[in-house]
Amino acid sequence: MLQLIVKFIAVIVILAGVILIYDARPLTKRYFGFGDQNEGADGLKIWGYIIAVIGGLILYFNM
Repeated sequence: MLQLIVKFIAVIVILAGVILIYDARPLTKRYFGFGDQNEGADGLKIWGYIIAVIGGLILYFNM
């Protein structure tokens, strides 16, 4: 049962990372008000990639 819960949490973390990667530019426009939005979008994409990799590693090593 605990493994199922950890797998579910890992999938949610991967989903959050993919959402950050896919919606980086709209999220940057909505929540951040600084001038260069390209740097903000790049930062969100990097964070999304890191979060997705961490979720994938949790899912992979939980088997």
